[in-house]
Amino acid sequence: MLCKHCGTEIADKAIVCYRCGVGTTEPVRQPAARRRKLNPLFSFVTVVFLLLVALFVGQASRTAANAGTLQTVAGVLVGVAILLLVVRIVRRR
Repeated sequence: MLCKHCGTEIADKAIVCYRCGVGTTEPVRQPAARRRKLNPLFSFVTVVFLLLVALFVGQASRTAANAGTLQTVAGVLVGVAILLLVVRIVRRR
């Protein structure tokens, strides 16, 4: 049998070519596809944005008629920002 890559004569039962090292058959299992990672800058910008919006909403609650609702929204935004940071740190390990 001839190697498909380099043309060297090899044994019929050979698994790889002894000269170039290329396999004689297709692999049984294909490697898993790699997931595309998000840019770490995207996470940082998102957290900073959420914190800035939370600060703005918190300041707006001081003069608003429905201060309790705005303070709740600000708290939720801060909570989401902290949650994103924790998830980002845990996924890095």
